[in-house]
Amino acid sequence: MMRMLFRICFIAALLVCCVLLSPALEHEKRRGEEFQSSDENADSDIKVKRNYTTTNDRRPKAGSPRKTGSERVSMGPRSDVSCAKLGGICQPHRYICQGRYLKDKCLGAKTRQCCMPVGVWSILCAGHHNNRVRSCDAHGCGAFNSRRGDDLHKAVDLVCDDYGIVNTPFSGSLAGPVSRKDSAGHQYDGVKLLNDVHCVKIFNIRPFHYMGPVAQGEALGYLLPLQERFSGITSHLELQMCDSSDPSPFI
Repeated sequence: MMRMLFRICFIAALLVCCVLLSPALEHEKRRGEEFQSSDENADSDIKVKRNYTTTNDRRPKAGSPRKTGSERVSMGPRSDVSCAKLGGICQPHRYICQGRYLKDKCLGAKTRQCCMPVGVWSILCAGHHNNRVRSCDAHGCGAFNSRRGDDLHKAVDLVCDDYGIVNTPFSGSLAGPVSRKDSAGHQYDGVKLLNDVHCVKIFNIRPFHYMGPVAQGEALGYLLPLQERFSGITSHLELQMCDSSDPSPFI
């Protein structure tokens, strides 16, 4: 009987202990879950901050902007030597130039341009004191834009002697033979002369050579006579710019 009573008391004590301990265990379990959740949130915040920092580091810094192609500064001439070699002078283009201005030949701002004076070319026909333009005769006039039938004369005729020496008007290079025909079918032969500034075709001459460098004043060839085809015409050579502009300011 005593043993039975002891067992009942023991079981009752165990039940009481379980009832009393279960709330405490539940509370500890909740605290553990909250602590674990807070740790996970802290880790996620750290990762977010690291990602944000990495993203910001990839952005270009304000102190060193990237240069695009449009921001590159074009380099102009470093001195006025190229203008001086051509016989010109660098000055602001607002000043009067007796000849004409050439661009990109002077140091500094684009408003400084190379003024090429009148008559910068040397005398072409040996034995003459100047480059005299052919006056009007029975076959026409030698000035630029003079009337030639229904057309305009896009060249200048310079008076020379038959078989007379023709000198190089400016230093440059010979670029091969040239020829042209007029409305009547007459053919005129010559040579092309050019440099960095000028390009000209010289007709009615027989050059000593057609290619290679030549210096200003050097003998270029001799004048071909025109009297056999044009009786009474003034002997002359024909000076034509490659772009059909007026060569008068240079002669």
